[in-house]
Amino acid sequence: MKLSIGIVGLPNVGKSTLFNALTKKSVPAENYPFCTIDPSVGVVAVPDERLWKLSEFSKTGKTIPAVVEFVDIAGLVKGASAGEGLGNQFLTNIRETDAIAEVVRIFEDDNIIHVDGKIDPIKDIEVINLELILADLQTVTKRLANLGKEIKAGKKEAVAEATLCNKVIAALEAGKLISSQEVMQGIEELEMPFLKHLHLLTAKPIMYVLNKKAGGRNLDEIAGDERFKALLAFFAQTGSKYVVVDAGIEHELKDLNDADKKEMREGLIGSVAGATGAGESKAGSDGIDELIKKGYELLNLITYFTTGEVETRAWTIERGWTAPLAGTAIHGDFKDKFIRAEVILWSKLIEAGSFAAAREQGLVRTEGKEYVVVDGDVMEFKI
Repeated sequence: MKLSIGIVGLPNVGKSTLFNALTKKSVPAENYPFCTIDPSVGVVAVPDERLWKLSEFSKTGKTIPAVVEFVDIAGLVKGASAGEGLGNQFLTNIRETDAIAEVVRIFEDDNIIHVDGKIDPIKDIEVINLELILADLQTVTKRLANLGKEIKAGKKEAVAEATLCNKVIAALEAGKLISSQEVMQGIEELEMPFLKHLHLLTAKPIMYVLNKKAGGRNLDEIAGDERFKALLAFFAQTGSKYVVVDAGIEHELKDLNDADKKEMREGLIGSVAGATGAGESKAGSDGIDELIKKGYELLNLITYFTTGEVETRAWTIERGWTAPLAGTAIHGDFKDKFIRAEVILWSKLIEAGSFAAAREQGLVRTEGKEYVVVDGDVMEFKI
């Protein structure tokens, strides 16, 4: 399953530096706007301790993790929806992704010029989201106009789509993202195919990546800043996901092994290395790992495993998929040829000590076509 997250934000907020840290792939990150002209794509392994425990359990020869694709997209400026800067290219590139990681700068540094000359996280978010909203307004308004003849002809589908378009326009004009819970609750199930067909930017799930800097104020001090209070209030009000990272430090540490990386990170940034949307902060924690995991969740993805001596592998599926559909992650024929699946939760398998012992204890279940796969299932398909 190929799903991608677009890394977006204003110029000089740390997008390309973050991308370098994520993918260990070098892209331009000079200190001036539009240094990233073409989007760069990197495939990132999803950190998952369960996979490696299963690999060790099976003494497997090959271990393959789940992956997420990140796309580094050129910096956006005010007026992008009207073609300012690299606006048209920016909007096209982000339209091709499945979700958005919006990088927001929360660090002060006179040597790294902010496009507006000052740090104001909420204003940065408003600028980016407004450009997405304006671009979507153009898309929906044009679509509604094109439906005119079909509506006059009394075509039911056109009337239904027009109803959706009017709902979307009203929400956008009110400054709301279509992906927000408030807006989505007002959209009927029969309208969802029309919404999907519009490919709206604001309908994509959004996660905010707060880029901090080592040597700056720690999170407790930042939390006392009125700008940061406003930012947290915005996240609480909108129910937005966010993660705090230090893109610069993570980029410097990207080529170290895990042990050296942890030691170096603790020395450099101590207790402010990483924080999640819940406000959690742990010495030596990996903000990049948190970002990848949050991105995986943002796409509504879960993982099931197959394991044995030859290979242990994490398979990516959407939450809510049944066993036959989950089988298509391995091979497209599995859906039609599915008979049953043997299933056990990964932790139960390891506790049992072997598949044989797990079967003797009745821990391995036989599931049919209606079974909804659970995150962490170990599965063997029978076709």
